[in-house]
Amino acid sequence: MTKQFLYEELDILKKYGTLKETPEFIKTGLSPNIVLREYQEEAFQYFVNYFENKQLSKNKQIHTLFHMATGSGKTVIMAGLILYLYTKGYRNFLFFVNQTNIVEKTKENFLNKTSGKYLFTDEIEYLGEKIAIKPVASFSGLPKDSTDINIYFTTTQKLHLDLFFPKENSLTYDDFENTKIVFISDESHHVNTQTKKLNKSEEEEKNSWEYSVLNAFARNTEHIMLEFTATCELNDPNVKIKYLDKIIYNYPLLHFRRRYVERRLGRLKSF
Repeated sequence: MTKQFLYEELDILKKYGTLKETPEFIKTGLSPNIVLREYQEEAFQYFVNYFENKQLSKNKQIHTLFHMATGSGKTVIMAGLILYLYTKGYRNFLFFVNQTNIVEKTKENFLNKTSGKYLFTDEIEYLGEKIAIKPVASFSGLPKDSTDINIYFTTTQKLHLDLFFPKENSLTYDDFENTKIVFISDESHHVNTQTKKLNKSEEEEKNSWEYSVLNAFARNTEHIMLEFTATCELNDPNVKIKYLDKIIYNYPLLHFRRRYVERRLGRLKSF
């Protein structure tokens, strides 16, 4: 097993100036009020280079983690990656997080065009087609030729319960069989319920949120998992092993604060 984190492999491309640029569709599809920060552009570049370089991804199912400080604009990264993966044929997205209030805030940011925090441009166009962003209650029954961005919003707890106790008008494992889906896991450190646990029984593991999410993810090799957290517990050896080949961008609080201070000093020097 490699001893390098995934982002350290991509750091080498950055060092030699061979990173591909941020795709134009990300920039034109995001709200004109959003000015991408240098590190956000870099996060996009790291993902695009990983996704498009089969030597880096080693033909594995795409499963990455953005380890980024609170306040660094992770939802902007989510929105930009939705746009990028749309150009790669993805139409269906599953957003889940542990807190209901974050689900509601994200809905507002992704769906409400009248909100000052709306993340997309008012009219998204790709190859001459206008694209609508729609919330959905299921992935089954959606037209195969849909040009919409379809997003299912839920909490991690509800996703687990829906999958563990299947019922009518809710997500089931069948939804994940024949439709390729991008999983967007916010505050994803909460999902590692079993990774961190010692001496877990097989029954405990199968009853966990983590098992449900990974089981759904494994149902189709074209599924993509994008995890986001500010607090990946890398001091836990099991968590570190799990994410060694998944942390695609590392921008912890220390880096965030340092750049903030640098920007402030730069402004003061300009006076």
